[in-house]
Amino acid sequence: MRMEPIYTDIFSEGESLINFIIKHAEGKLKEKSVLAITSKIVSLAENCTLNKEGIDKKKLIQKESERYLGEIGYGCHLTIKHGLLVPSAGIDESNSVDNKYILYPKNPFASAEKICREVKKKFSLNDFGVIITDSRTFPLRKGVIGVALAYSGFKALKSLIGKEDLFGRPLRITTINLVDALAASAVLLMGEGAERCPLVGLYETPVVFTNKTDKTELAISVEEDLYKPLYPPRVFTDR
Repeated sequence: MRMEPIYTDIFSEGESLINFIIKHAEGKLKEKSVLAITSKIVSLAENCTLNKEGIDKKKLIQKESERYLGEIGYGCHLTIKHGLLVPSAGIDESNSVDNKYILYPKNPFASAEKICREVKKKFSLNDFGVIITDSRTFPLRKGVIGVALAYSGFKALKSLIGKEDLFGRPLRITTINLVDALAASAVLLMGEGAERCPLVGLYETPVVFTNKTDKTELAISVEEDLYKPLYPPRVFTDR
């Protein structure tokens, strides 16, 4: 697999994301490639921002959360948003020229599908994929790592169920999460500061391309989650 960082101009709120991608990624998007896009510029393109003045951040986080688990220290709140366990409903205060809150896109899968469709049309591509990325922490680990907020154009998972291990024993539950692995790789190149690399091209990836994205294949309910015992009881009741 190969990855190519795509350095760009600073993206402005309300700017056309498709035109931005065409300008900076032309010649770099090929058949069977995947384009990773930071969620921040998707949010800016869709005007998913709020002025900080007069806003109670905790109330905003509770409003934006699908499930609010409570305050956890460091000025953060543990929440579930778009099916991800993330701090503060994904609300970001960095990389905003007007010092605004940047919220998650309203419907990231719809955004990914639109970008994928328009890029495929523009560059006459048949097999092509898009990942909208963000970064988050993991329990018992310092530092952030990339995660897929949404994707389009390929299957997110690769099942190894029924395959044999090194010693001939059949695998019963093993499934590889391809999309988050690709997102983590891309976010490593994007950086977290002033890199100005909101796009990354991914080539020769081990994904299966498809014209119909199943956005439910990756999701798992709180009740079925392997880490269910770690959640406080109130997580099982929506606000």
